[in-house]
Amino acid sequence: MSNANNTQKVAEFTAPGVDNQAAQDTIALLDNRLVALIDLQLTLKHIHWNVVGPNFIGVHEMLDPQVDAVREMTDTIAERIATMGGVPVGTPKSIVDRRTWDEYSIGKGLVTEHLGALNKVYDGINSDHRKAIDKLSELDPVSEDMLTGQLAELEQFQWFVRAHIESSSGELKS
Repeated sequence: MSNANNTQKVAEFTAPGVDNQAAQDTIALLDNRLVALIDLQLTLKHIHWNVVGPNFIGVHEMLDPQVDAVREMTDTIAERIATMGGVPVGTPKSIVDRRTWDEYSIGKGLVTEHLGALNKVYDGINSDHRKAIDKLSELDPVSEDMLTGQLAELEQFQWFVRAHIESSSGELKS
């Protein structure tokens, strides 16, 4: 299946009351978020395995619930894509081919290194979720609401990360 087909509506139906163009546009936005969140859950697990140094155990244990929550978000988005008449694609090569950002570059690293980098990952994920929410407000309020709920949780996860790298004066170490 080519990249172009990954985000195209293929069913002869969509959600009642949604026109075909709005469905296709919604599917494309949701597909982008699906790719981002699959990438995020893998990155979180990578950090979980490779973080070392002071506060290791707190960070190690903080990340697994985030992995689980993000995995649930991807499932919700994939099911919404199918509901809209699209085909959710989550194979490894398709994810790499469709993402528009660089590979997470830290292997084994200190807590501060990983969390500084993870904060930047969350910056991208969360700001792109906001952009998708803005566009979905015109296309599909159900998908908009779904991403809004996810964003609240993702922003809380970023706050957890920032709490580890924030100084007492409110500055973030990167």
